[in-house]
Amino acid sequence: MKRRAVFLDRDGVLNRAVVREGKPYPPASVAEVEILPGVVEALHRLKEAGFVLIVVSNQPDVARGTTRQETVEAINTFLAEHLPVDRFLMCYHDSSDGCDCRKPRHGMLLAGAREFGVDLASSFMVGDRWRDVEAGIAAGCKTIFIDYGYDEKHSQTCDYRVLSTQEAVMTILMEDQT
Repeated sequence: MKRRAVFLDRDGVLNRAVVREGKPYPPASVAEVEILPGVVEALHRLKEAGFVLIVVSNQPDVARGTTRQETVEAINTFLAEHLPVDRFLMCYHDSSDGCDCRKPRHGMLLAGAREFGVDLASSFMVGDRWRDVEAGIAAGCKTIFIDYGYDEKHSQTCDYRVLSTQEAVMTILMEDQT
């Protein structure tokens, strides 16, 4: 029997994104990481419901030379110490690299699904940017867009639009009961 997963973007979903001029950015160091309110408890509820939790995150600042890969990995380690995440999958490429893993492509979701034997059609992608939603759609997942009102393109084709990670988790758990 295939398992169900919740694929989660990292910055803006698990931890607070650093917003400058209306656009979200990842924290520059572990010291800047702030796990969003209620996320620890919400993810534990998903685990108790039987979901595999896989973080899928674009980290193009590594390719751009403005962030070291070790910094991204240190942030992931910090989050893993506090959150019941099964796997962190990162794309360190920039848009011009043409890789299959950078969202809106769905390579990271496919890799996570293969590793954990996940049925993508009964899984969810939760993100706060249009690339997250598009990756979820491409993979065949249900999509949940956390709308923070960033000053950037928004996806119009998500299954659910919510205002927080907690609300996204409540939506998943309610749909799971139907």
